[in-house]
Amino acid sequence: MDTSVEEAAAGGTQAIRRAAAVLRAIGQAGPEGATLAEVARSCGLARSTAHRILRCLVDERLAGEPDAGKRYRMGELVHELALAPSASALEVAHWRPVVATISRRTGATAYLMRRSGVEAVCLAKADSQALMRFVPVEVGQRRLLGVGAGATTLLAALDDAHCEQVIALIAPGLQPYPRLTPDSLRRAVRQTRKTGFAVSQGTVVADGFGLGLAIPSASGAPCLALSIAAHASVVTESVIAEWKGVLAQELKAGLETGGVGMPGA
Repeated sequence: MDTSVEEAAAGGTQAIRRAAAVLRAIGQAGPEGATLAEVARSCGLARSTAHRILRCLVDERLAGEPDAGKRYRMGELVHELALAPSASALEVAHWRPVVATISRRTGATAYLMRRSGVEAVCLAKADSQALMRFVPVEVGQRRLLGVGAGATTLLAALDDAHCEQVIALIAPGLQPYPRLTPDSLRRAVRQTRKTGFAVSQGTVVADGFGLGLAIPSASGAPCLALSIAAHASVVTESVIAEWKGVLAQELKAGLETGGVGMPGA
């Protein structure tokens, strides 16, 4: 291949990767959106570069026009593309009733999380009126693996080498969580592998409690997980034992009706 063609191809690939990084940064910000400065800092880009990418994404409807607070959010086209039939959509459709049942039986907020690179993204959420509503994660939001119970069980599902690689990559991003460190993540991984359940208590949200369980995959490490979150004040050892039973029972029911996690992303 001609050198100039190779260079052009490399430049095109870099542009795509940067645009994808910007979209991830907006997605991580959740419903409140992200400013230009926040996007640039998250992606390690110059403000001028981040601004050019954001303007292009807005033009293509992949990002929304910034509001009065100059915050960017995911665009309409992202939602429209997500509606297209896919294996992932079928998985979500299968597990959504399970998530709802878990929430109803536990009285806690329940989630379906999926591993995406070094992050976990919330695919489905169900609230219960039985307990005080506790929703630290919204559908579409992303968290680093190890941040929260669902994300921790997905981290623990990786083999040792891959797990260590992920911990090294995400270590700089743990700064907003003073109680999370590479060593604490390793301890959480060991405990999760020992018991089968990931527990997050006051490590992400001060008054929060989370419990997670991975969904076995047809091949490779699990990429889906069921989890619940509640205020720590309502959690006792007996409640934890009861919730573990509910998660295990509903996971089994979901598997028996054909829901097997896809290979990890």
